[in-house]
Amino acid sequence: MVALSACSGAPEAAPRATQQAAVATATAQRGEGSPYEVLGSEVWDVPDPVSGRNYQVFVALPAGYADNPDKRYPVLYVTDADYAFPLVWQMARRLNVEGRKIEDFILVGLSYAKGEGGMQSRRRDYTPTANGPSGAPADAVHGGASDYIAYLETQALPFVARRYRSDESRRLFLGHSYGALLGTQVLLERPQLFSGYILGSPSYWYDKRVMERRVAAAGSPTGLSVRAYMYVGEYESVQHGGDADMVDDAQRMIGLLGARGGQALALKLDVLNDEDHLSVAPRGFMHGLKYLLAAPKS
Repeated sequence: MVALSACSGAPEAAPRATQQAAVATATAQRGEGSPYEVLGSEVWDVPDPVSGRNYQVFVALPAGYADNPDKRYPVLYVTDADYAFPLVWQMARRLNVEGRKIEDFILVGLSYAKGEGGMQSRRRDYTPTANGPSGAPADAVHGGASDYIAYLETQALPFVARRYRSDESRRLFLGHSYGALLGTQVLLERPQLFSGYILGSPSYWYDKRVMERRVAAAGSPTGLSVRAYMYVGEYESVQHGGDADMVDDAQRMIGLLGARGGQALALKLDVLNDEDHLSVAPRGFMHGLKYLLAAPKS
């Protein structure tokens, strides 16, 4: 288990000296049996006043953040933060070890609701309708994505924008499986929220492919320039023992979105060989980071 160090009671904008001190002290684990931490990370409670649930955001700042007080950075929001936040942060560092491959960015992890298990939280918050899969537990709740998107729009995103030097014209989204289903709903219903998406192995089979029907019903694109990278594993299909034809679903959705989006929506789909639904995410994350955040060529 990865534990993230918590910060509380800080002002809206910490003084530069305080930021530098925090970075300087975050160079080693605490030891003596303490939980492993993502060093230099921050955790903030950002509750939802409508539902009464308490969510957290995990934040990791780029190495040069404190030394560049006038610079603003792209900000990447990742769902399923318990898994994706530490993984994406280390990948981003790794990509730039031998020359800069991607831009520096602020990473924000979107947690599950406090006191809930991950599956309980994501079933409710990441799905578009109450018609969950037949194999779900009888007490499982689905269909809260619209409410969760409203929480992101009114609470989580403004919190980050107030506290950090994020480039709000370059807000990016990453989600896998149900998280990618949520991202697609955001793209259709709140296209102004993010300018780029990494949509991994999207669960477009959900509720008899309801998201395909929503593409057809969605209004005209806003004209905003949006880029979306989608990945799916080669083995995510019935012929390879899967429960759904997720490769076909992804290919069909790319076609539908492309026909609707015109020149304002740039799309890329990779079918990654030798990968299934559980193994594909790290590789897809790498490709997505390079697609959305490629460093300018010198």
